[in-house]
Amino acid sequence: MNINERPPHHTTHPQLSPRRQMALFARNFFKHPKMLGSIIPSSPYLVRRMLNHVDWQRAEVLVEYGPGVGTFTKEILRQMRPDAVLIVLETNGDFVDYLQQAYPDPRLQVVHGSAADVQQIIEERGLASVDYVIAGIPFSTLPAEVGESILNATRQVISANGAFLLYQFSPNLFSTLRRIFSDVSREFEPFNFLPAHIYHCR
Repeated sequence: MNINERPPHHTTHPQLSPRRQMALFARNFFKHPKMLGSIIPSSPYLVRRMLNHVDWQRAEVLVEYGPGVGTFTKEILRQMRPDAVLIVLETNGDFVDYLQQAYPDPRLQVVHGSAADVQQIIEERGLASVDYVIAGIPFSTLPAEVGESILNATRQVISANGAFLLYQFSPNLFSTLRRIFSDVSREFEPFNFLPAHIYHCR
């Protein structure tokens, strides 16, 4: 489904103008460059290409790693079912506060925590599995053992028909993903700063 086809179920009310939102993102990039990977949020082209892989009619439980200022979060909420749930995991307190204020949607659960703890976070909410995990955290800048832990935990929580969708600015993660997931496909989105590699893992 095209990203522009589905009307929103809930209206969101961002608390910051686009300029102030960009300033918040940039300020946190300079504070934590290894955690964000880019000085500006993802482009609409990257968001569209990533989310076109989601079967919105089937998706009941979605998880997002590292939502930042909600560039993907906003579009996920716009397209997901009224009875679906979106759990976003964010380690940056500034972004957690912003997301809680900017997106007052009852389907959204903002968790101040790490993607490495996704299994525990899902279990605490009484959920058996996740239909889609969406991520843009820069694995190339994480310690190898941390990245491996996140990927293995992600594989454990995804349902049999689910998928892990992620973008990276480095192509080096492909071999690791193929070792952990049984089916991995790759795309490239040039219209983003920086150009991004997109992985679809099952």
